[in-house]
Amino acid sequence: MNLNNIKKIAVFTSGGDAPGMNAATRAVVRTSIYRGLEVCGILRGYEGMINGDFISLTKDKVGNIIHRGGTVLKTARSDEFRTPEGRAKAFAQLQKHGIDACIAIGGNGTYTGAKYLSEEHDIPMIGIPGTIDNDIYGTDYTIGFDTAINTAIEAVDRIRDTADSHNRLFFIEVMGRHSGYIALHTGIGSGAGNVLMPENQITVKELMDGLESRDRKKLFNLIIVAEGNPNGDAAEIAAQVKKDYKDYDVKVTVIGHLQRGGSPTCHDRVLASRLGYEAVEALLKGQNRVAVGVVNDKINYCPFEDAITKSKKPGSEMIEMAKILAM
Repeated sequence: MNLNNIKKIAVFTSGGDAPGMNAATRAVVRTSIYRGLEVCGILRGYEGMINGDFISLTKDKVGNIIHRGGTVLKTARSDEFRTPEGRAKAFAQLQKHGIDACIAIGGNGTYTGAKYLSEEHDIPMIGIPGTIDNDIYGTDYTIGFDTAINTAIEAVDRIRDTADSHNRLFFIEVMGRHSGYIALHTGIGSGAGNVLMPENQITVKELMDGLESRDRKKLFNLIIVAEGNPNGDAAEIAAQVKKDYKDYDVKVTVIGHLQRGGSPTCHDRVLASRLGYEAVEALLKGQNRVAVGVVNDKINYCPFEDAITKSKKPGSEMIEMAKILAM
């Protein structure tokens, strides 16, 4: 594909939904139209691409969506797209609808699909990082992360009221199967007593010894647990504490999918708008198989290969700071 001949592009969302995806879609559509491109949306991600679920997008059709959570383009998993045959079907639909290039909004799995499709069928692809986990290499922040941690902190603040009233020890589970970004930022922002996450391997004994050694020696405390914590989930850890430390009134709260929903914060709306705009500009500049991101407040192009294979973890200084401030 000659990148200079791009006339019509498609945008789609894939994987888990994240607040701000609609703002990114809006920015892609309006920037494309301003640049003289025709743009359409693919419903339900790669599954919709295979099935030919394409819709024309105009400025009016993306009006009044910047504040909405979820994704108006919908999202879905697609086992068929994981196969070369499925990707061939998807490309045939792109050709049928006259698509010259695609912009994919999602996370690691979305980038992987875009990389394979682009390599196998020579169609330009640009990625936009949309995931609440903030675990995508090549960008300081992903769309949806700020909203997710604000939602989590609001929930923790409410739990603090009842925990303090009853001198309870709460284990509060947040999302993050492979990444502790949500747990770490929620822990720091809420003033929690400790954070258990994949990058900070604290045993239950070390956790409890730390709580009992503090000068205040209070029975009320909040512990943030990432769902991917190696010691187990919040319920498993709480069960062990109940067994071994009977003086504590232990409770568990799982915030769950509340973190995915809701209206995106201003930060996520601006980030999404910026990255949606830059994704279109990247195509017009001849970029291909890269994800747009922001590093040190500057736009960064990260090759799909690096975004997929390289890891991004919270800095050790942030983890140490959280430990010190929890004393």
